[in-house]
Amino acid sequence: MAIEQAKVFVEDLQRGMFVSRLDRPWTRTPFALQGFYIRDLEEVRQLQKYCRFVYVDLVKTVGDAGVKLRRITGAAPRNPSSQSSKGGRAGRVPVAIPCRPVQVSHKAYPPPEPVRREADKARKLHGRILAGMQQVMVQIRSDRPLPIQQVNKVVEALVESVLRSPDTFAWLARVRDKDEHTYSHSIRASIWALVFGRHIGLRRHELVQLGMATLLKDVGKLMIADEVLQMVVRDPRGELEYRKFVEHSVRLLSADPQVDPQLINIVRCHREQHDGSGYPQGLRGDKIPVLARMCGIVTFYDEATNPRGAGQPVAPSKAVAQLYELRGINYQEQLVVEFIQSIGLYPTGTQVELSSGEIGVVVEQTFGRRLKPKVMLVLDRNKQPLAEAQLLDMAADDDRKQRLIERGKLGPDARIAILKDVEPGRYPQVNVAAVRDSYLFSQQGLPSILSRLLRR
Repeated sequence: MAIEQAKVFVEDLQRGMFVSRLDRPWTRTPFALQGFYIRDLEEVRQLQKYCRFVYVDLVKTVGDAGVKLRRITGAAPRNPSSQSSKGGRAGRVPVAIPCRPVQVSHKAYPPPEPVRREADKARKLHGRILAGMQQVMVQIRSDRPLPIQQVNKVVEALVESVLRSPDTFAWLARVRDKDEHTYSHSIRASIWALVFGRHIGLRRHELVQLGMATLLKDVGKLMIADEVLQMVVRDPRGELEYRKFVEHSVRLLSADPQVDPQLINIVRCHREQHDGSGYPQGLRGDKIPVLARMCGIVTFYDEATNPRGAGQPVAPSKAVAQLYELRGINYQEQLVVEFIQSIGLYPTGTQVELSSGEIGVVVEQTFGRRLKPKVMLVLDRNKQPLAEAQLLDMAADDDRKQRLIERGKLGPDARIAILKDVEPGRYPQVNVAAVRDSYLFSQQGLPSILSRLLRR
């Protein structure tokens, strides 16, 4: 017979575990006789006052905590038919969770301007964002008020820039610079959030709220010990300690009366998950604010593409695949699909292999045709450096060849397609940051800049 309960020390309890028995009579404690779910750290603290250990129901326990417990104890999965050979949705299946569709307007804003037109403004603004975040960190560490007005002005300028040309700042989010500590996850996630928000037609004030919240959501991590933050895999105690950063962030932001309460609510709820397996409150479905749901999705995506401790970012297709596996479980399915559409399978800065065998870097999206972007070709079909870097406008090339195919002058296989994206670092001679700078900022034109695009 499968094990139904597990003895767990109180300090090892995690959100989502269902406490079915205590190590003393229920009547000697203030807790419900019928059992209860662990929803937040406060409940764990209360249990520590009365109990040394408890018994957790393996069937009722939900989320990752349930999967781990059943694996450790050898208990049968809740739904054996849901097991996946890849592990993505193992033990977790989408359920009917009340959640109204999000209103989307794909035509709320005009088509984007060319990235080069926005490049200089974006570069200067990027510097202001870095300086603003550095000041935020200094203020927190010195126990001084946050520079909210300054950050708000920067975010308002960022919103206007993303509305004009989302791809320009997407470039900055895709390319890792050497100073990864300064060029933080929060800045990248904020860029993805605004690209996402523009795509679904959020109003300007909502974009500012979303951008501010995503930029400031991790300020509480400055209150967490470095050894906990640096853990790639955390034990239960480390995970409980890590999750306190949300409370710290909310407390720091709430201390300033200038901070919009809606912004604070986004920060409070951005780690909640669609099926109730998130934290700190275990909210689900409609109980999670829409902007917090969006913040959670971009947080996951950036953490998936830039895992802690990795020398290189991860190919976008892998992160997108992971995110898609979690639709209807961790994240609202509609919003997952909309986010993937907003960034495309091949965001700017992605290295790709074409059906011609050549290697290139996506330098700009084609509005309405995400699978046919502009690509800077840097390696030939033999994966050797080209004599000159070549810009391929895949949409224009496709249209031209289609006309020739229709006239019988080319075969149907003449059109070029992207076969796959390439893991960053696969071809060390390709310097994506140099491709970016040459495409966005070079005054020399594209020819004769190969030496700046390839590492020597």
